[in-house]
Amino acid sequence: MSLLRLPRAAPALRRSYATAANVTEAAGVKVLGIDNGLRPATTSVSVIVKAGSRYEPAPGVAHVLKNFVFKSTASGSALKTARETELYGGVLSAGLSREYLYINAEFLRGDEGYFLPLLASVLSSTQFIPHEYAELVLPTVQGETEAAAADPAQIALDTAANVAFRRGLGNSIFASPHSPVTLDTVKAFAQAAFAKSNIAVVGQGISTEALAAAVNSAFVGAAGSSSASLQTAKSQYHGGEARIALDTHASPTAQPTLVISYGQAGTTSPEVAVIPHLLGGQSALKWSPGSTPLSKAAEKVAGATVRSFVTSYSDASLLNIVIQAPTNEGVRAVAQDVAAAIKAASSGVKEDDLKRAIAKAKFADATTLEHYASLVDAAAPALFTGQTVQSQNLALDGLSTSAVSQAAKSLFAVKPTVVAVGSNVLPYADELGL
Repeated sequence: MSLLRLPRAAPALRRSYATAANVTEAAGVKVLGIDNGLRPATTSVSVIVKAGSRYEPAPGVAHVLKNFVFKSTASGSALKTARETELYGGVLSAGLSREYLYINAEFLRGDEGYFLPLLASVLSSTQFIPHEYAELVLPTVQGETEAAAADPAQIALDTAANVAFRRGLGNSIFASPHSPVTLDTVKAFAQAAFAKSNIAVVGQGISTEALAAAVNSAFVGAAGSSSASLQTAKSQYHGGEARIALDTHASPTAQPTLVISYGQAGTTSPEVAVIPHLLGGQSALKWSPGSTPLSKAAEKVAGATVRSFVTSYSDASLLNIVIQAPTNEGVRAVAQDVAAAIKAASSGVKEDDLKRAIAKAKFADATTLEHYASLVDAAAPALFTGQTVQSQNLALDGLSTSAVSQAAKSLFAVKPTVVAVGSNVLPYADELGL
């Protein structure tokens, strides 16, 4: 389960996104609109706030704040907001990552005059009413936490981030029943988080100029009235191991899971971005085994799956390999082949393998930038620094086997993060030779 619930993807931007999209500023916040000459019937707008779990003062505060979004404001109750949004035919949602809180609205093109003030009111005048906290917010928080606790992959990835980074990016995006969150703590966190320097607005199906005009009208004198700011330490990768017993009573269908992760400081380079595609894991054709090292490893055990991907943050990145199988012994068998594939990638990259990986990486990059939900997440760091939002395809085209080989060697030389969710049969890092 993921809490990053951005709006449903609007019609894909079918034209190439190689053309850069420039960020502007309105009412003191960063603004980016993406229209590309198309005129879709709908517009999607997200307010991105640097209020993810890495910034929270206590465990679970960011998760609780996320669930206060679209509750009562000075403009009206949550029921009033729901009814008016339905009258406009819109959809509202909120999401949370380790770095950002997302406040989203989808609506018919031209209705930004209603929805932008609504988004601004969330930032400026959420009431944080005690009975809403007790009756609406906490039950939702509890339900999301319990759902995550029933998903072994979610448990393993959340724990891997904690082991890898400890604090900051290591903070869970889920509240814990063992660490109660007070309403006053949430209010203080919101006041600091909703400063203008922490806010950016991105929209699809609307030009930057039109979005900036709407932001100027809605956000001046409303959002970001606080002069406070949130601080977090610079991310540092540590690595290590964690083992968690699989509760088959709570989730009878849950599969044993092993996550192997490697992290590094700084933004994700093109050389690192291509490594998951070298390793592979998921076939390009359904019902057919793939030709990548990880897909071949999964093929050996019935029902096993392996996937690899990079999670990018503003100042760090984490390459994750998720292994699942119906049995603990199956996970162990697949993990041994995965470890062999990691060692092979550390030893060097073949030209044909790199060509295939670059093509897959370019497709993944284009897909990310063509769909609104993934674009918002990918563009967030650039929005706050004022950088140009653009495709990595040109950088990927320039990769050489020597550069990628060196990147893989450096990445896999660090201490790995290994998280096992299952029985003691699951291997330790040294048993895999990692």
